[in-house]
Amino acid sequence: MIDRGQGMERQVAEIISRATLVPLERLTPDARPESLGIDSLGLVEVIFVLEETFDIKVPFHAHHGAVGLDTTTVASITAGVQALVAARRAA
Repeated sequence: MIDRGQGMERQVAEIISRATLVPLERLTPDARPESLGIDSLGLVEVIFVLEETFDIKVPFHAHHGAVGLDTTTVASITAGVQALVAARRAA
């Protein structure tokens, strides 16, 4: 599940890399998915894997896409996952 001796930032980057086939070294914190060639379908795949890996549920609305997870940059995705994990733990 979560953090097997590595930081969550690294885990999220590895998940994005595996799900989108973008090399890990290109996934800097400020990298934007579209600049890496990740389309909306790729982001959906990433979200599914993040939900499964971290036992979280990313709120989704058909008209607005994934809400509750800012997918602007790799860092914003990581911050969103951290917030959702914290909320789950607090519940």
